[in-house]
Amino acid sequence: MEHVENSKEFAGLNVNSGVEQQPTINPYLKKRGIVRRKFTAEEYAEGILKGDISILSQAVTLIESNLPAHQEIAQEVIKLCLPYSGNSIRIGITGVPGSGKSTSIDSFGLHVVNGGHKLAVLAIDPSSEITKGSILGDKTRMERLSVRKEAFIRPSPSAGSLGGVARKTRESIILCEAAGFDTIFVETVGVGQSETAVHSMVDFFLLIQLAGTGDELQGIKRGIMEMADGIVINKADGDNIEKAKLAQAHFKNALHLFPPTASGWSPQVLTYSGYYDIGIKEVWDMIYSYIDFVKKNGYFNRKRNEQAQYWMLETINDKLKSHFFNNPEIAQMLAEKENLVLNSQQSPFVAAGEILDFYFKKL
Repeated sequence: MEHVENSKEFAGLNVNSGVEQQPTINPYLKKRGIVRRKFTAEEYAEGILKGDISILSQAVTLIESNLPAHQEIAQEVIKLCLPYSGNSIRIGITGVPGSGKSTSIDSFGLHVVNGGHKLAVLAIDPSSEITKGSILGDKTRMERLSVRKEAFIRPSPSAGSLGGVARKTRESIILCEAAGFDTIFVETVGVGQSETAVHSMVDFFLLIQLAGTGDELQGIKRGIMEMADGIVINKADGDNIEKAKLAQAHFKNALHLFPPTASGWSPQVLTYSGYYDIGIKEVWDMIYSYIDFVKKNGYFNRKRNEQAQYWMLETINDKLKSHFFNNPEIAQMLAEKENLVLNSQQSPFVAAGEILDFYFKKL
């Protein structure tokens, strides 16, 4: 490249020729394919029982996978870990979007690990109905908890199937308990349907509410309060303290309208601030009081047994549905019947009956 500065007119100047632009990628770099080691079910189970977080994460990934090969290994791992599970307190946490669930889990979680416990957080993150993608950003709002070695945080996408995610979360709980985590948090999507599924896999169900958002009793209309073992009103700080106390009184009065709970426990209503860590100990004392209460009256074990029975039936339901829709003959018949129904040539109920009759005859 010629430089005008090097001409005779500028004899007093001396400019170096410089170097050529270097490539952004090292030309001597050898491309190597990264081959991840494949573990057997026994190796997965051994690593989980030793508390290896890396292997635990890979095992949870197998559970979440829809590939038949992965599911086969995952079920074998669950079978090996099952005898070592069940020794934890499982807590479901729900609330409307923006109520501060993730921030509260950060505060609750710190209280748990500072008390000498090991905590696993399984967060169900909503997926887009359009792109099917999920941000999985819950962990970013758990800044203090995510750096603690005693905590394991695992966000999972709902992927449009809350029932399927709930079943996989239930299986993930077994692995986390086998890995030595004695406290499990399950955070819901917070859209109504997921609460029922999460309630069927936890020991204590915590409902987070907000004050000063308009209708203070909006949560009562949704039926979620009937499942709650405890109600906590978040963001009770600064100018919002009086509003939180007023909402607390409203919810306390509303709870008297509900029938007695199966456990015999009377749900409590507390106020706290997840951001400023105010009232965290009181919330946790309430949870411990409930656990002690239901263990003494036998409801704790009875509920665990009912949940196991529920998930057995749900698994049968999932397997039957999968077997039905993955049958090639059924898929072909479905396409034919759909055309008839769309063209008003056959009733949807008659079409469904004929498909099911065909399916049962093939069994």
